[in-house]
Amino acid sequence: MLVSAKEMLTKAKAGHYAVGQFNINNLEWTKAILQTAQEMNSPVILGVSEGAGKYMGGYTTIVGMVKGMINELGITVPVALHLDHGSYEGAKKCIEAGFSSIMFDGSHYPIAENVEKTTELVGICNELGLSLEAEVGAIGGEEDGVVGGGEVADPKECKMIADLGVTMLAAGIGNIHGKYPANWKGLSFETLAEIQELTGTMPLVLHGGSGIPEEMVKKAITLGVSKVNVNTECQLAFAEATRKYIEAGKDLEGKGFDPRKLLAPGVEAIKATVREKMQLFGSVDKA
Repeated sequence: MLVSAKEMLTKAKAGHYAVGQFNINNLEWTKAILQTAQEMNSPVILGVSEGAGKYMGGYTTIVGMVKGMINELGITVPVALHLDHGSYEGAKKCIEAGFSSIMFDGSHYPIAENVEKTTELVGICNELGLSLEAEVGAIGGEEDGVVGGGEVADPKECKMIADLGVTMLAAGIGNIHGKYPANWKGLSFETLAEIQELTGTMPLVLHGGSGIPEEMVKKAITLGVSKVNVNTECQLAFAEATRKYIEAGKDLEGKGFDPRKLLAPGVEAIKATVREKMQLFGSVDKA
């Protein structure tokens, strides 16, 4: 059974740990993450970007696959199925398809429009018992000729969006999606502390969790981050394990070309990455 992320994140915030959102890209990804969550007795959030949704054959396909797996694999830990960086239209489609959690990223709209659309979605999600994540706009970008500082949100805007009744808030604190550039300045803990002070008990979300040094992630969790998003790291681990298998010529031995054999090392690599992250975030045995 799918659950909203509200309860797991409220518990995480109170307990000073974080729940990982691991993005899924296909059946192997989904199965690896669910099995690892069960093995670690950890709550988990499965993230689906709109691009991945399209790739996997649509949102209802994904809901069917995830619900089927929870049932067939005997998964008893809390699982939320979450739209990642959803557009307004995408959010509506996922609500209809049966997702249990939604992210509406209105950060590119003027703040008034972000507020209006978020307010509407808060009403719908509350009625259906779904969790809703909002994102607050970035200041970041180029400053003094230096690019690659990451996004830094305005704490006052964060409070404005938090007060609309969203479940969790993603706020830029110098984090970046994908790989971090060599000139990255690190996370702005001052901004995070200010946001935490203004938003109180609201769970905060750290996007771009791949590639942030472990000590920084731990510190962010002590300052109110209750959800950390991971995607790139699982992809890199999967690709590396698959490359090694093929470079070793194993796909040419016996039935090594069988996709179940070909993709097995990559699946194990995803599991190892997820295990490591759950330990870092402190969510092990919190189910």
